[in-house]
Amino acid sequence: MTKKLLSLALIAMMLAMFIPSVASADSWYVYTDDGKSLNVRSEPAKGNNVIGSLKYGESVSVRMTMANGWAVIDWVHADNYVAYVQSRFLVNYKPAPKSTSKTTSTKTTSTSSSSSGSKAGIAGINAEFKAAKQVPPYTVVARPSRASGWVNLRWAPATEAELITTCPQGKELTVIAELKSWYQVEDPDTGMIGFISSKYVTRK
Repeated sequence: MTKKLLSLALIAMMLAMFIPSVASADSWYVYTDDGKSLNVRSEPAKGNNVIGSLKYGESVSVRMTMANGWAVIDWVHADNYVAYVQSRFLVNYKPAPKSTSKTTSTKTTSTSSSSSGSKAGIAGINAEFKAAKQVPPYTVVARPSRASGWVNLRWAPATEAELITTCPQGKELTVIAELKSWYQVEDPDTGMIGFISSKYVTRK
């Protein structure tokens, strides 16, 4: 009898370890550059594994972020307890609705840009990287031009580079390298690394 009770107790403990804890998850929001939906996948990799989608601005419970650029989220649809999305499309605040006029303006500008402009952009990035130097890590705080705005975190030190995420007023970041007019920083909350303009941060 004692052995049977002990076996049942062990089984219960093992089951408890594998049941996801929804209460421990943090709420984030979907932010995509074009305002479109974000694919939800069954594995942390691109491929034929899309199991759903999240709308722009939709709240999502994030369990953890991974070093490879993916986040583990709660997903109770289709018998899946967890799923995966790219962490660079998640922000920790409710994003403002996308403006159609802004999107149109951006498309027009990119269409009319010349090849010489692209070359100038590459030259600017190269200049920034040549000036880069590693520094002992220190903390800076995001200071957008408007208190209600945000500062862009990008893949490369250029305004034309793809956006990783946005940082609201007061967001703390860790500087790991200094460039000519940019910082390479790490988000201590998500582990994401990118480049931010030195004009819009102040040292803490």
